[in-house]
Amino acid sequence: MLINFQKYCLLYLLVFLSFCGCKLNSENKYDTWSSYLADKSVSHYSSLHEIDTNNVQQLKVAWIYLTGDTNSAVKQQIQCNPIIVGDVLYGTSPQLKLFALNAATGKPIWIFDPFADTAKTKVEVNVNRGVTYWSDKNNDKRIFYTAGSFLYAVDAATGKLISSFGNEGRVDLHDGLDRDVKDLYVVSTSPGIVYKDLLIMGTRVAEGGDAAPGHIRAYDVHTGKRKWIFHTIPHPGEFGYDTWESKDAWKYIGGANCWAGMSLDEKRGVVYIATGSPTFDFYGGFRKGKNLFANCVIALNAATGEYIWHFQTIHHDLWDRDLPAPPNLVTITRDGKQIDAVAQITKTGYVFVLNRDNGKPLFPVHEMPVPDSSTLVGEEPWSTQPVPELPKPFALQFFSRADINTLVPKSSQDEVREKIAELETGNMFLPPSEKGTVLLPGFDGGGEWGAAAYDPATGYLYVNANQVPWVLTMVKANAADKEPQETVAEHGRAVYMNNCMACHGKNREGDGSYPTLQNINKKYTAVQVAEIINNGRRMMPSFKQISDNDRKALLTFLLDLKKEGKNQFVASDNKEVISKTEKSPFVPYTMTGYNKLRTPEGYPANQPPWGTLTAINLNTGETMWHNPLGEYPELTKKGIPVTGTENYGGAVVTKGGLLFIAATADAKLRAFNKRSGKLLWETSLPAAGFATPSTYQINGKQYLVIGCGGGKLDTPSGDSYVAFALE
Repeated sequence: MLINFQKYCLLYLLVFLSFCGCKLNSENKYDTWSSYLADKSVSHYSSLHEIDTNNVQQLKVAWIYLTGDTNSAVKQQIQCNPIIVGDVLYGTSPQLKLFALNAATGKPIWIFDPFADTAKTKVEVNVNRGVTYWSDKNNDKRIFYTAGSFLYAVDAATGKLISSFGNEGRVDLHDGLDRDVKDLYVVSTSPGIVYKDLLIMGTRVAEGGDAAPGHIRAYDVHTGKRKWIFHTIPHPGEFGYDTWESKDAWKYIGGANCWAGMSLDEKRGVVYIATGSPTFDFYGGFRKGKNLFANCVIALNAATGEYIWHFQTIHHDLWDRDLPAPPNLVTITRDGKQIDAVAQITKTGYVFVLNRDNGKPLFPVHEMPVPDSSTLVGEEPWSTQPVPELPKPFALQFFSRADINTLVPKSSQDEVREKIAELETGNMFLPPSEKGTVLLPGFDGGGEWGAAAYDPATGYLYVNANQVPWVLTMVKANAADKEPQETVAEHGRAVYMNNCMACHGKNREGDGSYPTLQNINKKYTAVQVAEIINNGRRMMPSFKQISDNDRKALLTFLLDLKKEGKNQFVASDNKEVISKTEKSPFVPYTMTGYNKLRTPEGYPANQPPWGTLTAINLNTGETMWHNPLGEYPELTKKGIPVTGTENYGGAVVTKGGLLFIAATADAKLRAFNKRSGKLLWETSLPAAGFATPSTYQINGKQYLVIGCGGGKLDTPSGDSYVAFALE
């Protein structure tokens, strides 16, 4: 009788907790950080709570690991969100060495350098945001990660390559894309995700007119063999093929790639993909139509790669509105029922909340009319774009004269006003033009690759965002009335406009994110520049695809090289000519660069906040709080309220009531009350933490660790990982 009474009490307790919205199992599965961004649902959430709102101010540095990758000549970064398996932490250095540390002390266990043997490996250093762990019952433990164009399988215990995987431990990402891309740029900056014995991978590709397709592939974790592929640019006979007006688009269009990562519902056996724009990013005359599966959330059968559903967030993208983050797998409450969903943040500041089983929006989404007339020859913008009713945008989407920064002198405001008068404003979906348009959110969002954090205990989604205007200006890539022949330097300038100007500027001036190319002949030799062009460096892709003729012309233009023999290049003032028939193909328009709209003092041209942190209740779509994130110390000293800064990297949210985030240009790490948004603690880092922290527990002690690499937004580079814990 007593046993039955206990059963009834237990049953009553379970029903009561379920009614209250508590999930007994949800807390148990969030106590590790063994996957990128915490878990395969990319929650950024931890059920650890030793560190809480009452003691967070007692956090101290527990250990610091210096990677040793210091290079003052290069703006290097750490974007890696490290994983912790047992008592071992795995991460990557600025030069993409893979390392294993004792997670309690920060002492190295082993280091793997993919570029140690340069005789076998072309050094193509890029950024890396994380690694993937896999193990089986036979104690086979592997770390998968990418460096340059190669996917590596490394023994998690020893740091040695697993020779049975691929070709002596690695797979070339150029292979298996069902198209010849051997001379094109193909890397992976975000880690893949494991489903059973499959490693599912996305890629980063170039964004110009000559780019590889961003197809999704799954590899056998044992052998490295490709098991399935999903064509994000559909081939003939595949679903979505008819959304491209050109029936040969699959042969030459690139992009539509998953560069920001993905999420996985292991119970359903479904992987959720977020894709970027098709190439060329800003001109679509050669890719008319809606362009599936670019700018989409896609649900695929994780075992086979078969299509289940999709939702497109931008039709015929002309603004580089890549989906910047992996989809968050969430559960929302609607009319007393729980619904498994996908929440996708965007660069435009929208959050799309979709049913996880069928992709249908859980808040109304309307196809809103947008400007659809273009001044660019051959361009046909799409006439509508999807806009959700809820949640409300988490970032500003409009900039006008009334929004000009008033923190600077009137003369500076007038200068900004004059700039705006020369540009088109009024709608974030204005088609690109030669006159120039103001984009807000800018090219880097809105939301960005730091991704959103989701708290299953509250149903809140936390998003950090940028609110800085940028300018998009198109120019003709090659005037139709140009003479049949041109000098080598003139041809080199045309090559520069088609391949380099978008990042380095019309006059090679660069900006805070991309270096100046003016006077580079004083810093680099022709051989060094040619090597960088061929192999890429950091965020710069390789340009192996351009012809030898174009490469020589580009070097002549950049370096003013002198003719010293029949096999040398031609000086820029030499009148030797080059035939147009030798040029590489290119689109009719390019853009003048990723240019931020700033005041003469270097501040964003609009009113602050310039960086924000927002909490959204996904059950209701309501914004719970919205704070500026980051500060300019010189403005704060003047008594100006916190303005926020541009920010890169994501947040960690915990059961202890906290939200941790760095991400800002002021090199601070902060802790907020997750319910109210109140700032509870902050500390200075050795370099800006443009990465997502990780939290974990060793022997009952909770740690928080972050990579401090700087290197963005004109900040100094660093090479350390810093861990914090309570004393």
